[in-house]
Amino acid sequence: MIESFKKNRKGIVLMLLSSIFVCIGQLEWKMATTRGFLFILIGFVLYGIGALLMIVAYRFGKLSILQPMLSFNYVLSILLAAYYLDEHITNYKIAGVFIIILGVILIAGGDIE
Repeated sequence: MIESFKKNRKGIVLMLLSSIFVCIGQLEWKMATTRGFLFILIGFVLYGIGALLMIVAYRFGKLSILQPMLSFNYVLSILLAAYYLDEHITNYKIAGVFIIILGVILIAGGDIE
């Protein structure tokens, strides 16, 4: 399992950074509905940076390992929505977050040849 992380480490880190930028960009779009056009522009810039990081990440790891890393978007979205938008986190969402994290870890660690 550790070997898989080592082989794909750079790609995994870039993909996780991509998820962060994409989620924050989408949050900015949501906030633009009440705060104005500038948030739309900021959202596009952040989303674009995330997309570029994703493209670069694919150079440093296997698609079958890196693509599931994008599931962290769901985890981060729940956390950002709770913090910035005062959305409620239910027990079902918490269970879902743990399942997503476990799945990503299992997939990322399963690239042993």
